[in-house]
Amino acid sequence: MVKFSGDGADPRVTRTRRDVVRESATALLEDGWAAMTHAEVAKRSGYSKATIYAHWPTPFDLARDAIEQICEDTTHPPAGGDLRTDLHAALTRLAETLADGRYDQLMAGVITRAGDSDDARDLRDRLYENATRGIRGILAEHLAPDDVAPSLSLLIGAVLVRATYEGVPVTSGFLDDIIQRVLGARR
Repeated sequence: MVKFSGDGADPRVTRTRRDVVRESATALLEDGWAAMTHAEVAKRSGYSKATIYAHWPTPFDLARDAIEQICEDTTHPPAGGDLRTDLHAALTRLAETLADGRYDQLMAGVITRAGDSDDARDLRDRLYENATRGIRGILAEHLAPDDVAPSLSLLIGAVLVRATYEGVPVTSGFLDDIIQRVLGARR
């Protein structure tokens, strides 16, 4: 978890870390993994490369903290108690996130790196958990425990394929259809 205060650190160090992590997160979302260099983050944040190297020895260290910041900044729609309505709202939010092209680019970069690195696999898992937390929670409130993971995979998979691979808008009707197909006759 990215923490910036309460750890006894010098307030200037806390501010520097906060600023650099926020700029790293913005760079990663806007320009992808190519922006995860010490020189690029130094330019964007206004801090020297030496300062950045002192806190983040590798570009992966910058990316790890940036991804953690992105995850912390993510919000999920509040659940209202109706399974289908709550799923529709949560899947709509996911579709909107994917439609802007930044999150799928971020995830693709982590997936590409995950084959070579336990740290990258941990980031992949963190991003997936973050993206699906709200939907998983909704399903867990209404379905048997053994039904949560398969239902989550089917719902997320449908939205992911539609938004990223097919490049087609995820419409309300599409969401209603996949929710009906996954849930069947459930209430």
